[in-house]
Amino acid sequence: MTARDDILARLRTALADNPPPVRVPRRYRRADDRPDLVEVFVDRLVDYRATVHRGIDALAGLLAEVDRLAVPTDVPADWLTGHVGQAHRDAPPLTPAELDTMDAVLTGCAVAVADTGTIILDAGPTQGRRALTLVPDRHICVVRADQVVGLLPEALTRLDPRAPQTWISGPSATSDIELNRVEGVHGPRRLEVVLVGGHPRGSLPHHNEA
Repeated sequence: MTARDDILARLRTALADNPPPVRVPRRYRRADDRPDLVEVFVDRLVDYRATVHRGIDALAGLLAEVDRLAVPTDVPADWLTGHVGQAHRDAPPLTPAELDTMDAVLTGCAVAVADTGTIILDAGPTQGRRALTLVPDRHICVVRADQVVGLLPEALTRLDPRAPQTWISGPSATSDIELNRVEGVHGPRRLEVVLVGGHPRGSLPHHNEA
């Protein structure tokens, strides 16, 4: 028996003698039918101080400015169009010291949540391992419009709970004791999101850059 099993067993025993008087309703919203989910997602990203771009052409423009670029082993070739620097595929795995010398990392994602502006990676296709997106100072993330869902419960249905997950809500930032914002402490100081593709519940907003 694990510690978790032991704790839960004790809780069940205690509640058997003293059942809670009221059953808590758990009728959470599990779907979002708003027609402008991508626009909501962009609004949240901008509020988090992320930079938003639209389309593969915008991605090519971004990569033209990057010299040393870290990428997962399965990054699509068309994502690298316009990149004239050195693309370092993570095979064999780049060391933390090598990742620290990279100008940026380019990945995809598993799913994105419009309501919270959160991007979730689970080490699946185009995402690579977690260290790729935690060490370089700049993260360029490609998000397809059909990966944007409205609410967290919708996102969870697309994720493997056994996979290592990284949840990103804007660039890495924290506040010191005097509430001064400090960026880049726990991950990339710069988050740039490239939205590609259409959306079945609404068109992409007219944001080229924020």
